[in-house]
Amino acid sequence: MTATLSATSAPAPTRPRRTWVGALIGVALVVLTVASLFIGVSDVSPATVLEGGADGTAAFLLAASRIPRTVAVLLVGASLGIAGLILQMLVRNKFVEPGTTGVTEFATLGMLFAIVLWPGMAMMGKMGIAALFGLFGTWVFMRVIRAVPVRQLVLVPLVGIMLGGIVGAVTTFFAYRLDLLQSLSQWAQGSFATIMAGRYEYVWVAGVMVVVAWIAADRFSVIGLGEDFATNLGLDYRRVIGIGMVVVAVITAAVLVTAGMIPFLGLVVPNIVSLIIGDNVRRSIPWVAGLGALFVIACDILARVIRFPYEIPLSVIVGVIGAALFLWLLLRKGSRAH
Repeated sequence: MTATLSATSAPAPTRPRRTWVGALIGVALVVLTVASLFIGVSDVSPATVLEGGADGTAAFLLAASRIPRTVAVLLVGASLGIAGLILQMLVRNKFVEPGTTGVTEFATLGMLFAIVLWPGMAMMGKMGIAALFGLFGTWVFMRVIRAVPVRQLVLVPLVGIMLGGIVGAVTTFFAYRLDLLQSLSQWAQGSFATIMAGRYEYVWVAGVMVVVAWIAADRFSVIGLGEDFATNLGLDYRRVIGIGMVVVAVITAAVLVTAGMIPFLGLVVPNIVSLIIGDNVRRSIPWVAGLGALFVIACDILARVIRFPYEIPLSVIVGVIGAALFLWLLLRKGSRAH
């Protein structure tokens, strides 16, 4: 299959405004956000919250568990979608995301490294080390694809998947030798089941990176047109690439520490938004953030209700739906991904 996709450097024509689609996404996001607050094993509903008052059990559960979980879900969905969008602009290939470039695997190796050498380090410090490893992984991936004479764009993520496979195997080997496989497994499956107040705040760092991405959005749009074009316009190409790499690495590390690995999100959401409004990064960021948050919160609710009162790992739901959506994007009639 040849990918001419939007993965090419050619700027896509601006799509007509789809205000009604944006309004629909916004309404659905509000509805599911409210619903997420009241779905769970414990009896928490507007009636029980009002009946128990501010000191009641329902109000406590709402403040300690349901609200932190919902906020974490929204931030993870929005930020991971943005990370995928920025990485696609850096690599100029819409088949890439942190999970298909080895960035997530490098960040996981960094977490293991921090746990082994500094087991008493605060989680924020471990997340920083994971981000540094993720940054190094992004640099390695970009160096590799520059060195390998890849002619088909679909091969680029395959190179990343192989790179991630190697790093993942090394991580698993050391985790096995050091009896840390159980710790490794908590990051391998994305889930928000253990999110409570005091255990999700790191993901706000990913929210800050979304703001950084929005501020530099126009620069990312330009570098998506190629190094020569960006340099001719007077843009410091390497600096913008560096900013993008930091944004991707920090978001990946923050999501990994908070919820674990979540596949396909950073790949599918930016592609759907590209089909709706085109490839302008500044216009795309609020759409990607909104659709990413909507996608993850819908999957999180499904994970909670399919086998109620038990919970399925979120990464399973996102993986199944994300894979189906990506196949649809590839196979749909008239798709630019062909």
